[in-house]
Amino acid sequence: MTRCSPHRRVSSLALALWFASGVCMVWAPCATAAIPHRVQRHDFKQQVEELEEQWRTAQLNADVATMDKLLSDDYIGISLNGQVNTKSQQMERIGSRRIALTRLELSDMKVKLIGSIAIVTSRAEVEGISDSQPIKGIYRYTRVYQHLPNGAWKITSFEATRTPQSHAASDSNR
Repeated sequence: MTRCSPHRRVSSLALALWFASGVCMVWAPCATAAIPHRVQRHDFKQQVEELEEQWRTAQLNADVATMDKLLSDDYIGISLNGQVNTKSQQMERIGSRRIALTRLELSDMKVKLIGSIAIVTSRAEVEGISDSQPIKGIYRYTRVYQHLPNGAWKITSFEATRTPQSHAASDSNR
């Protein structure tokens, strides 16, 4: 049976303490850095949710100035009726009231952050007109925001899909 000398025990203890202190110095900055990152992610999600409300209000009020600030120059959107629009086309459709919503209620909103991109999915109850045709229904949509180096968020993409109506709802609309 081998016995450790007191000298060897002290050396082992010193080595363990030295190693532990080194690990703490390496990991401590990472642990504290994670806190602001989580706070920042929460702040970014909250910012995007607020932008969604700005967009909803601008859509209802045909506020092209707000929409101009929110849309990126390379914006591409797929509208409720499947039409593909650039930023200038979307601005023209809103400004000329070719699309005019009288109701836009959002629910079930989720914001997913991936790097400098925020992907928003939501449920929208919509009423209004689009190209002289009445629109009314429930849609699911995806809107993509990009967080720019200057701190601004810009909408780069949008797509809406009508959700299937139940037979009871379809029968009541006839």
